[in-house]
Amino acid sequence: MGEEAESYTVDEALVALGFGNFQILVLAYAGMGLVSEAMEMMLLSFVGPAVQSSWGLSSNEESLITSMVFAGMLVGAYSWGIVSDTHGRRKGFIITATVTAAAGFLSAFAPNYISLIILRCLVGIGLGGSPVLSSWFLEFIPAPSRGTWMVVFSAFWTLGTILVASLAWFVMPRLGWRWLLALSSLPSALLLFFYRVTPESPRYLCLKGRTSDAISVLEKIARMNGTKLPSGILVSDYQIELQEKSIPSEDTLLLSPGRTENSTPKQIDSNIAGISSLLVLLSPKLVRSTLLLWVVFFGNAFSYYGLVLLTSELNNGRTKCMQTKLQSQKSQDVNYRDVFIASFAELPGLLISAATVDKLGRKLSMSAMFFLCCIFLLPLVFRQPEGLTTGLLFGARICITATFTIVYIYAPEIYPTSVRTTGVGVASSMGRIGGMICPLVAVGLVQGCHETASILLFEIVIFLSGICVVLFPFETKDRELSDSVSSAKHTNEISMN
Repeated sequence: MGEEAESYTVDEALVALGFGNFQILVLAYAGMGLVSEAMEMMLLSFVGPAVQSSWGLSSNEESLITSMVFAGMLVGAYSWGIVSDTHGRRKGFIITATVTAAAGFLSAFAPNYISLIILRCLVGIGLGGSPVLSSWFLEFIPAPSRGTWMVVFSAFWTLGTILVASLAWFVMPRLGWRWLLALSSLPSALLLFFYRVTPESPRYLCLKGRTSDAISVLEKIARMNGTKLPSGILVSDYQIELQEKSIPSEDTLLLSPGRTENSTPKQIDSNIAGISSLLVLLSPKLVRSTLLLWVVFFGNAFSYYGLVLLTSELNNGRTKCMQTKLQSQKSQDVNYRDVFIASFAELPGLLISAATVDKLGRKLSMSAMFFLCCIFLLPLVFRQPEGLTTGLLFGARICITATFTIVYIYAPEIYPTSVRTTGVGVASSMGRIGGMICPLVAVGLVQGCHETASILLFEIVIFLSGICVVLFPFETKDRELSDSVSSAKHTNEISMN
């Protein structure tokens, strides 16, 4: 009993250390990764038409450039999650940053179409590692302020979208698409430049049995924040479980390696590598959360990227259906300005997320925004004046930005440390499938003069996503992160009671 009183967990240490200078630096580094992802994704709406015009591509060839990026992200999101959970967060994001920076810069020099789509696919594989950085940052934040700071972290995505829209507005007419590709690879290069000073997650280190390394990181946080560590010995969730139980449960055997700290690293590595990680995500204790999360990520990505495309496609598609083709070509000149203005819809979405995520909770905030998004889109089932259409899409994008922000807070919180980045990575992969499909609805149906069908499909997907959020088994507001499936189950039961 005395030993228990003189011990503390990583969560308790982080609460005692507070959010200070150390976390600000971690936020800046992880945020740069999010800026990189936003820029590499959003530049596709500018580069595609320019490459099509320059190389005389068909519309299918143009759309394949975007699809290849999403295909790469589909592979990368799952792969880098496994690497991160097995070999560490730092190794996970250094590889992804290297791939993204190198492929992004080289794509600016692509001599032909085939080489361009191969390089953009590699960029997508690198971008698939973004959940690694979000999980890494999350594991440094004290539980009481986790929601608020994850919203601040999400603001870097909005910064990236505004930055690339501004860059395109000035660079594309003067220097062309190759310069836009080269300049957009700079944020990833900055991640490589500052990599040496980044720390490993103390939670990951503790899980792997490297307690002394975890204490070193926590001591560094204490020095930079001007605070002190709790007194006693640092322990992890699985160590507490083993003290409480003489016989490990089936959950503990699944993820907790054995009875001694020395046996931890090898055993956990073998348990969470490759397909084993996916089996853990689909285990009885996590399967409901996992499947619902997959649907929500699919719906979020499908809706978010779809609304970005609809902002311009509704007016362009209407022009093609009702008027001559000549007028629709004129819209390309104002496209830079329109996308730039539309990017600012994300700012109120972030503010709404920040105001509600820790007060109302993740589930209520997310579901309310999904259903409100449906209300904004409903009038567009019937043709509306251009100004009203733009306003309704602006409101819908505010809502979907809020849900996207909150789901990236909720997703890492529902998984234990041992499979956290794999879980978020696989869910993110499901989102990439939504991103690959949405152009068929937002562009193909609208340009084919089936505007009503397009809006109805978005309505159905968004509404079903909101229902799935309501069905999530538990709320994670103010809840400590867990290290193993057993501790996650115990915490979830407390949360539901």
